[in-house]
Amino acid sequence: MIPHSRPSLGPEEIRAVTDVLRSGQVAEGPAVAQFERGMAAYLGLQGGVAVSSGTVALELALRAFGVGHGDNVILPSYVCSAPWLAVQRVGAQARLVDIDPETYNLDPQKVRKARTMRTRAVIVPHLFGLPADLTTLQSIGIPIIEDCAQTLGAIEQGRAVGTVGQLTVCSFYATKLLCAGEGGMVLSNDEALLERVRELREYDQAPSLNAAAFNCKMTDLQAALGLAQLNRLGTFLEQRAILASCYRGCLSKDFFHLPFVPPGTTHSYYRFVVRLPKGVQAPDEMTAYLSRVAHRGIQCRKPVFRPLHRYLDLPDFPSSDEADAAAISLPIYPALTEEDVGRIAQILQEELQ
Repeated sequence: MIPHSRPSLGPEEIRAVTDVLRSGQVAEGPAVAQFERGMAAYLGLQGGVAVSSGTVALELALRAFGVGHGDNVILPSYVCSAPWLAVQRVGAQARLVDIDPETYNLDPQKVRKARTMRTRAVIVPHLFGLPADLTTLQSIGIPIIEDCAQTLGAIEQGRAVGTVGQLTVCSFYATKLLCAGEGGMVLSNDEALLERVRELREYDQAPSLNAAAFNCKMTDLQAALGLAQLNRLGTFLEQRAILASCYRGCLSKDFFHLPFVPPGTTHSYYRFVVRLPKGVQAPDEMTAYLSRVAHRGIQCRKPVFRPLHRYLDLPDFPSSDEADAAAISLPIYPALTEEDVGRIAQILQEELQ
């Protein structure tokens, strides 16, 4: 079976984690601080604060902005539940908006229309490795939290993803571009915002009690793994680009709608998401197709489990509904070979015929 996702772990990661174990410093320590500096340097930002997960990073970013009861935060419907959960945890209201049907990212015009006097931030996930339209989103004037969990290393109009928003969050979950097993980080050029995040993370031995603070630290074991991965990230991205090019050469446009990349933008290919033809878009037909492909040794998945508006029974999200009906995510990670991609493409097309 070719799995949908697989972390790329090798001798470098084993050596890094072993060194931490031998040191005896397995909780938060010098490796965490080094990882924070390394990530900030990679993005060209002033600093970062490592935490226990990407979801926690989103929550602490919102709290650093002072978001709370009576406020609202704009985010896309076509995304995992983490941004919505983070907004709920700070007591604010999530205002869901539809996506651009070509990019799967936030539609800036719908963001503009959704803005109210109580809008305090917009969470901008760069889905599947493709940067959102940051130039237009920035012009709207809402404070931006960039969610770069899927898009490290990508470029939008000459600017690195993660350098435009007032705050940037990352996830280092096992399937992400950079894997630490679990973990997340908040990064920024604004030291005052970063200090607020640190105060929320450093719950103990503080000068006063803060009910919003809690234990959400990263361990040195995770940080050492993350550092080893960061050193290899450029190679990982190069391999993903090669595999994406191979998919584009192998998959017929008669069967699949391939990923769109706007001019002036680079894609980091966290996921290679294609849309199936109309005849395979009913839920039972999609399920049957993915089962046939899996029976032949290829694991593909829906890229988003369920759009958020479906949980909440909200109407009028046509682009999110279209993506939910038609989009599938194909295996793409550095351990795959071009021969693997050729086999995957062949099976995908044979099962449509």
